[in-house]
Order: sequence, then structure tokens, then C-alpha cells
Amino acid sequence: MDDNFENLKIMVIDDSKTIRRTAETLLKKVGCEVITATDGFDALAKIADSQPDIIFVDIMMPRLDGYQTCALIKNNSTFKNTPVVMLSSKDGLFDKAKGRIVGSDQYLTKPFSKDELLNTIRQYTPQAEQ
Repeated sequence: MDDNFENLKIMVIDDSKTIRRTAETLLKKVGCEVITATDGFDALAKIADSQPDIIFVDIMMPRLDGYQTCALIKNNSTFKNTPVVMLSSKDGLFDKAKGRIVGSDQYLTKPFSKDELLNTIRQYTPQAEQ
């Protein structure tokens, strides 16, 4: 299966430079346009201009955490249908449930593999299935 991730805009929100850089490198190699943000406030400032197709957001961040960021994205009529995937180093049931409550579409445990990242994108972006 030859994936076509060209023209996909992916936003990665994480306070870890390592996670942002890793995700950005993986995604750019398959043709995605990547927008990174260091926290929820940074992401909210960039989201309207960038109009991402899918958003990956870390749960544990300073200022505005992932749950708050996800809730704000999902409560905005323009972005309520944009898939939001929570990223966390914790694989707890409580965290997953809380993510669902604020509207997240999926939960990915860090560190994630290239396959996990790309499979998640495939699930939410029909053009990636060509």
C-alpha cells in the first residue's frame, strides 16, 4: 500500500522539543505539512491560520493542558470535526476516559512508533488511503 499523505496538514502540540521534532521528521518524510506548537495557547494562536486536517496534542503541558486545549478546539464550530488525538506517556484508563469526555478522537501513548502515527492519520484522513 502506497500512502499518499501529500497536502495533509498535521498539527503537533507538545512542550517536548524531542517529541515535536520526531513527529515533524516522520510526517515530513511522508509528505505532510507540519505545524508545531509548544503549548495550548501557542496552538490556538496558530490553528485558525493553518487549518490542520488532524491535531496531535500532548496531555501534560504548562499553561493550558491537552484536555483544556482539546475542549477549546472541539467547542469551536470551525474545528469541532477536526480529529484530535491525545498524546500521553501514561496509558491509564482514567486519562483515556477524560480525553473522550473533552472530545478527543483517539489516544496515543508515547513513545509512539512511525506505524502508530501513520495508522492514526490513515484512520481520519480519507485521502491518505489511496
